[in-house]
Amino acid sequence: MLSSVDQAKELKRKRQFNKRLENLGVYTILILVAILSIYPFLWTLRTSLSTSGGIFEFPPSLIPNEASLKNFITVTEIVPILRQALNSLIICFFGVVGAIIVAALGAYPLAKMKFFGRDMIFYALIATLVLPNEAGLIVNFITVSRLNLLASEVGQFAAVILPAFGSVANVFLMRQAYLGIPAELLEASRIDGASELRIWWSIMLPLTMPTIAAVSILQFVAFWNSFLWAFIVMRDRNLYPLSAGMLDLSGAFATNTRAISAGAVIMMIPILIVFLFFQRYFMRGLEGAVKG
Repeated sequence: MLSSVDQAKELKRKRQFNKRLENLGVYTILILVAILSIYPFLWTLRTSLSTSGGIFEFPPSLIPNEASLKNFITVTEIVPILRQALNSLIICFFGVVGAIIVAALGAYPLAKMKFFGRDMIFYALIATLVLPNEAGLIVNFITVSRLNLLASEVGQFAAVILPAFGSVANVFLMRQAYLGIPAELLEASRIDGASELRIWWSIMLPLTMPTIAAVSILQFVAFWNSFLWAFIVMRDRNLYPLSAGMLDLSGAFATNTRAISAGAVIMMIPILIVFLFFQRYFMRGLEGAVKG
């Protein structure tokens, strides 16, 4: 018969074995998900570098046949990549800055100020998340048209950027981050005579920088990948962002999958770079927003 010490050791060994078995199952699932997630990118990269051989062959191969940059060179000859990339950077910069300011200001009263109907307003905003983005295309187009934004180059850039300032998802994330800040800090600042704007600038923003970084990345990706709205409101093709320019690429090459894949890779590179540099802040920001 086992002693109490031996029984404790045996129980500990069983728990450790069950824990290892559980971890093995979790990591197996994560590896499978990672493979399924990264395979489309690797296939696109392989297709963009290959100049011969089957594209949709089975079993699929991730090693390009006669690897070359010919497809990328062809893309730059047909589509004004540099100009459209600059347009995308302009849109992303002003769009991200404006969206962060609006979301940070809009979320503050919904999180830290008490007034009648606060929760009702918040729930009404959240309810709009069920609507697809396309639902607001007609209203937004009528609005920017009546504001006469489509008559000039600057106005067309503004027409692309302004509708995204009212992102409810950004307001939600910022509100959740604000809720994680102790109310005692705000009360002490109010007792010292600080205004609400001063409290927002000096206390709330510095303490929510991880969430601001996460929202910035999400908004950057949204602006960088957005093509439909820019395609609708921009009259001059030279003003197209890179995402809208890729539509011309698809039309120009028709079924040339290799050239289209090269354009897709060019589109993905900036997003990958931004995420790699700021992934730590991105994860911290989302974690703080979920906890809030």
